[in-house]
Amino acid sequence: MSPIKDFNVTYEAINEADTFSVGDTIVGTVSFRLTKAVKVKSVSVKAKGDANVHWSEGSGDDERSYSDHRRYFKVKELLVAENAKGISLPQGVHLFKFRLKIPEGNMPSSFTGAHGKIVYMVEAKISRSWRWPSIIQKEIKFVSKAFLQTPQVMCPQSCTVSKKMSGLSKGQVQMSATINRAVCFPGETLSVVAKICNSSSKDMRPKFKLQQKIVYRAGSSSTSSEKTLFKMAGENINPNSEESVSCQVKIPVDVIILHDCEIISVEYYVKVYVDISFAIDPEVVFPLVIVPPSSAAFQPGEALGPCPPGTAGAPSYSDFTSFNQWPQGAPPYGFSAPAFASSSVQCPGSTALPQSQQEEPPPSYTSLYPHHNEQP
Repeated sequence: MSPIKDFNVTYEAINEADTFSVGDTIVGTVSFRLTKAVKVKSVSVKAKGDANVHWSEGSGDDERSYSDHRRYFKVKELLVAENAKGISLPQGVHLFKFRLKIPEGNMPSSFTGAHGKIVYMVEAKISRSWRWPSIIQKEIKFVSKAFLQTPQVMCPQSCTVSKKMSGLSKGQVQMSATINRAVCFPGETLSVVAKICNSSSKDMRPKFKLQQKIVYRAGSSSTSSEKTLFKMAGENINPNSEESVSCQVKIPVDVIILHDCEIISVEYYVKVYVDISFAIDPEVVFPLVIVPPSSAAFQPGEALGPCPPGTAGAPSYSDFTSFNQWPQGAPPYGFSAPAFASSSVQCPGSTALPQSQQEEPPPSYTSLYPHHNEQP
């Protein structure tokens, strides 16, 4: 029976949320009780941050497993100096104070998912000769302070898609979609407007979705899961008619925010599409970046300056500042361009300001789509 009892590691909270970030110092205590004098090689404590992914595909002889790992930092403090011959600790209660500073750097927030996790923890260890070490771990909640430079995607983003009908249906469908910006905060509401021109012989219905996509990567392989966080359907649009439909997309307050991890990414996008029976639906996808207010270069409700000309098209991935380069061949944030069968897509700066108005605020949705407040 081990003479080491009540082995524990505790730390002091530095804020009400009980979170830590880069540059913070973890102050705590390692404690244990010895039922008799014990010779130890060392007593140590360390803080570390790691990301791990693992999943399997196939079954039986065809089953393959994938895994990958990233180490973000490790800092260690010796509470009892290492000694190969051992140092005798007397019977009784032992308390050791420690201070571990989290280094600076771009590190992702804590995360737990179906095929991976990002974990930060404090670990204490007692090493003895010819014995398994005694180890105690306590997880800490880490929040990233990654600073996003995202001025362009704070402007309205627009995209247009058109589709020629085939088979028994005739005519074509054109949809122009606009979102007021592609960067937002948890709990915020985004405005999306879709203008649909139905020049075909079929009824159709506009639909809106807020999607979450979690991607796990191991080398050149990846797996993902998707979840719908919000959806709304408009009224039917009759043949040979035109409608403007608006949608208020509410970002959940408890949405997962994760940046700066090469092997796990949490991505969001707003999908605007026209549901057409027995046809491939034309769609527009707007990637979103959701950031905590404390880590952004702007604040909720902050008045923005004029948008530069030509920035009102659909967001490109270069609009987002990323601290880590994705592996070759992997698209940033995991998005791929949507496929449109028999469709054409244009994402011009359709809401960009004329040269004479560049010093004025961007045009409102009402001026762009005067009927968008009408019930469809």
